[in-house]
Amino acid sequence: MIVKDAFRFLIPLFSATAVSFWAGWAAAGVLFLALTVFVAFFFRNPTPQVPADPRVIVSPATGKVVRIEQVGNVHKLSIFLSIFDVHVNRSPIRGRIEAIDYRRGKFKAAFNHAASVENERNVIMISDGRVNLVFTQIAGLIARRIVCWKKVGDFVEKGEMVGLIRFGSRVDVLFPAGTEPIVQVGKRVKAGSTPIGIINENGENG
Repeated sequence: MIVKDAFRFLIPLFSATAVSFWAGWAAAGVLFLALTVFVAFFFRNPTPQVPADPRVIVSPATGKVVRIEQVGNVHKLSIFLSIFDVHVNRSPIRGRIEAIDYRRGKFKAAFNHAASVENERNVIMISDGRVNLVFTQIAGLIARRIVCWKKVGDFVEKGEMVGLIRFGSRVDVLFPAGTEPIVQVGKRVKAGSTPIGIINENGENG
């Protein structure tokens, strides 16, 4: 499956490929064909295997865990997405979107930890009635377009698509207070499928 946003790129690329080969411009045709294949690959959207346990927090992004740190009384986990990773972002928990805060910023490389606070980003808070969880879509050096398909008040299922970031990026997760990550730095995670935390129902609301 391919995300619908891909077709604004795929249709002109496919047309350019067809015209190039029809006109006998083999080199251009091969180039446009390669770009078409890359864009289709980039916008792929595999179906996640969402854990049934309502306490499980799943990764909102596909990529590599590059940092876990304490921020005040909560933990923050950072995931780096290379241009070869799936870039669809999914809801970590089931609940209502309580806030969306888009912030302009720089375009530092997404693997640079300063990107979390300096880059263009979109902060999303979801509440399931027990806890609040915040995750942030962060633009990178190449990624210059953050897409969010949801609005405040929308109800989302765990693992449901909420947006994407085009061409390389970073996603940060702020866990609810009293809840800790269950993955380690270096772990590869998949959006909507990989458990990254267990909600502590006896903990404070984050």
